[in-house]
Amino acid sequence: MKQLLLALATVAVPVICADSAAAQVYEGYLDVLTCKVKPEKRADFDALAKKMADANRRYKGDTFVTGQVEYGEQNTVIFTSGRENYAAIDKGIAAFEGALKEAYGPGAIRIEQDFNACVISSQAEIRKRRGDLSINLPGDMAAVLKVVGSSRWVRTAAFHVRTGHVDDFEAQIKTVKQGLERSNPSGPIILVSQAVVGNRGAVFYLTTFRTSLADFDRVSPSLKEVLGMEGFKEYQKSNSENVQLIESTLSRYLPELSNPPKEVAEASSDFWNPKPAVMKKPAAKPSAGTKTGD
Repeated sequence: MKQLLLALATVAVPVICADSAAAQVYEGYLDVLTCKVKPEKRADFDALAKKMADANRRYKGDTFVTGQVEYGEQNTVIFTSGRENYAAIDKGIAAFEGALKEAYGPGAIRIEQDFNACVISSQAEIRKRRGDLSINLPGDMAAVLKVVGSSRWVRTAAFHVRTGHVDDFEAQIKTVKQGLERSNPSGPIILVSQAVVGNRGAVFYLTTFRTSLADFDRVSPSLKEVLGMEGFKEYQKSNSENVQLIESTLSRYLPELSNPPKEVAEASSDFWNPKPAVMKKPAAKPSAGTKTGD
């Protein structure tokens, strides 16, 4: 349960949230928990995660956004939080635990146990935000959070970098960054983070956001156009030397299982604060002896 609290103690897509002043630069960490859920337990898992989210909303607990992998390994749910520093993780854990205890009392322990029983496996990570590698990054966090809050879909590419090639990979990304920002400065934001705890080897995550799947149809300049033929050949060569594996996923946000920071929620209030379903009362049964049509 320690890993669950570590990651839920806030959240990316991979996914991006803020826990300090909106004017700060893109720095700090992401707290990410990836759960692979038992297919037969998915409904139970969602119900428990919703209880956790409700408790944190009602009792000012931790904040997190939740996404579900739609294209990639099925029944994978990702909880993501933003952290200013490692000390903020302690605060997040305390807030999360406090909200559950306030909401459910001794039953909070059972909720956590049932949650874990629904999961095949889970992985908790701390990722460092890499503003120096991110592409078309706005000047402040307020603009970043508006993009996140307005989005419904997240595409993440995880680059597993070969041992000893981190510096070369970063140089490779910076070359692409310079080319894209020069040729398409109003293009989509690409946020970059780097796994620093909870993963094997060096992994960099490149994440983009869209309001709908149709938005992915908008054509951007290809890397060959951006870098030129010689630059593109050099990029391909560097990629083959520096990168061992690339994993790509496409995920959808689940607002009912989230407790987003207010800056994210305010970008699309109706989406991030879904109204509870209205339950209609069942029609009264006719009393004994009453004839239909009387």
